[in-house]
Amino acid sequence: MAEALIVGSPVAGRVVAMHDVPDPVFAQSIVGPGLAVDPDTGPGATPGTEPGGRVVAPCAGTVVKLHAHAFVLLAPPAAGASEPAAGRGVLVHLGIDTVQLQGEGFTLLVAEGDAVEAGQELVRWSPSAVADGGRSPLVPVVALDLGPGGLEEPARPGAVVSAGDPCSASPDARGLGRPVRLTAPRVGAWCVAWCSTSGRR
Repeated sequence: MAEALIVGSPVAGRVVAMHDVPDPVFAQSIVGPGLAVDPDTGPGATPGTEPGGRVVAPCAGTVVKLHAHAFVLLAPPAAGASEPAAGRGVLVHLGIDTVQLQGEGFTLLVAEGDAVEAGQELVRWSPSAVADGGRSPLVPVVALDLGPGGLEEPARPGAVVSAGDPCSASPDARGLGRPVRLTAPRVGAWCVAWCSTSGRR
């Protein structure tokens, strides 16, 4: 069995079940299973200073696709993988229909092709500004190309997480769930192409 990939939360907030995301592509797990995070906008915080406005890498890997509103990380292949070049893809999408913003309100801190560490800050944005514009600020985190049943021990809906938290081992005072474990073999080219389509999501 492939070694599990532990995926952390890219933003601070509260875990939401994927089927509750207001977009059928995510809600129906068309591109893969996962979960979403409702970003913490911080009581009284001004746009751009919210705790959920800091976006970090959910795992170590290479940024294989980067847009202002979404990115795909290709994590290193599992130990003993049959294909040395294979990796495991994780898609993070900042808000729903945020492609319509054409990058406004997003600050990219890395470039496509960069190797990043888990917890490294990649993007800054304002989830409250997205919500004020009538769009959902939910952040889907998707295991690309992973079939049904491939997602082990996802964090439970309602768990409160900080950016970089591994949705962590045993419950604590904040209600964290178990780690998100992905055993996806690699990211499919069609998923990367889907993420790069400017008119979608």
